[in-house]
Amino acid sequence: MKILRNEKGFALVIVMILAVIALMMTLAMLSMVSHGSYVSGQQKRYRTALEASRGGAEAILDVIATRPATMGPSLVNKLGNGTNAWAYDNTITINPGTLATYDMTVDLGMYRVYVKVVDTVLGNTGLSTGLLKSGVVTTSPSEISGMAIPYLYTIEVLSQSTANPTERSKLSVLYQY
Repeated sequence: MKILRNEKGFALVIVMILAVIALMMTLAMLSMVSHGSYVSGQQKRYRTALEASRGGAEAILDVIATRPATMGPSLVNKLGNGTNAWAYDNTITINPGTLATYDMTVDLGMYRVYVKVVDTVLGNTGLSTGLLKSGVVTTSPSEISGMAIPYLYTIEVLSQSTANPTERSKLSVLYQY
C-alpha cells in the first residue's frame, strides 16, 4: 500500500502528458499551414488557367466578328450554318489529343487553349458585313417587322498548361452575334 500512495514521479508523468499534448497541437498547426499553402497554390494555378480560358474565348469571339480568310472549313461551316446542317462532332467534349474534337487552338503563355463551337442557332444578322460597329439585318424572309434576330453560338473553351496537363480550366460560352 505504501508504494501506491507514493507521489514520487507524479510530476514527471504530468509533464510528459502536457508535452505530448503540446506536440500534437504543434503538429496540427503545421499540418493546417502546409495544407493551406497547397490549397492556395491550387487556387492560383486554377485562376491562371481560367484567365487563359477567358483569353481563348475572346479569341474565338474576335474570329466570329472578323471572319478571317485563314479560318478552316469546319469553322466556316459551323459559324454559317445551323447545327443540324453540320457534318461535324457537336458534343461538348474536347480531347486535346484528338484534333477532331476542337476547332482551333490559341497559345497563351504557358497555356494552350482549345476552342470548339458546339451549337449554332441561325438568326438573320448579316454574316459577311463585319458588324463590329454598325450592324443591320440582311433582307431575309425570317425577319419579323425589321427586327434583327441574332445568331447564337454555344462555344466550349478548355485551357491546359503545356507543362502540367492537370492545370486546366473549362468554360462554356453563349455568344449572341
